[in-house]
Amino acid sequence: MSGFAYVVKDGKVEQPTMRAALGQNGGLTWIHLTTNDERAQLWLSGEAKLSPYVIDSLTATETRPRCDAVGDGAVINLRGLSSEATTASDPLASIRIYAMGGCVFSVTRKHLSALQAVREEVESHKILDPGDLIAAFAQAITEELDPVVAELGDSLDDCEEQISGHRAFELRRMVNKVRVQAIGYRRFLNPQRAAIEKLAGLPGDWLRDDDRLHLSAAADRAARMAEEVESIRERAALTHETLTDLRGELLDQRSLVIAIVAMVFLPLTFLTGLLGMNVDGIPYAHEPWAFWGVVGVCLAMALGITGHFLRRHWFE
Repeated sequence: MSGFAYVVKDGKVEQPTMRAALGQNGGLTWIHLTTNDERAQLWLSGEAKLSPYVIDSLTATETRPRCDAVGDGAVINLRGLSSEATTASDPLASIRIYAMGGCVFSVTRKHLSALQAVREEVESHKILDPGDLIAAFAQAITEELDPVVAELGDSLDDCEEQISGHRAFELRRMVNKVRVQAIGYRRFLNPQRAAIEKLAGLPGDWLRDDDRLHLSAAADRAARMAEEVESIRERAALTHETLTDLRGELLDQRSLVIAIVAMVFLPLTFLTGLLGMNVDGIPYAHEPWAFWGVVGVCLAMALGITGHFLRRHWFE
């Protein structure tokens, strides 16, 4: 288990040990744990003396964005980008936050990209209370996600512009990848928007008016991203269907060409097989012009059959 602590008081920012940070009054005390084992539960219960409900919320294995009022504080779960490997179904790392009065506890299981940006804001004296800290997390997470969602839309735009029968196979894989990513983000963006909106409306002195405004702005941005992801998912589904139809049409065209070629050569194969029998009585077998005569007949038959297919528009 690893972690850090900040104490912001009287305009000063200190970084004591996590144990020393406990019990600090006034300003902001932020204690962060990075862990995926049971030692966090033991520390939070033994040292921090948090309630079992809060500890379970902070250390749960699987979480979705949410916000629950707990006494005079709140438990908030948010999701953001991570530099660690993630799965398509779970593409975002979680941060679990418990805020009460002037104290904030946070826990991450995977590295959260927005964490460093928030730490820099704390160290530069831009964050003075728990409301500022949570609003900073909400804003940093949505700011990082925004260009990623926009890039998904741009990728889908490129695929739609390049749709053609010749590239249907390649584009189908690209569109499917965009669709899977959009579904993964969609699972968390909608509940995250609802969680931030609920947090902005919670009663409590530890959330000031400017904090609520920042949270509302982050919620609006999350809502816009959720709508964009939903639009991308629907567009990807339609594009995937279009590419599937193009793929089927391309296969039908190739099958038609193969069938026409086979039909052209079928009578020629019959003729050459008939004349190639090793028996007596084949007409003109000993004539010097017989070979070229058979070649001419075969060419005439091939041209005649091909012309018939052209007149019937079988190649269109």
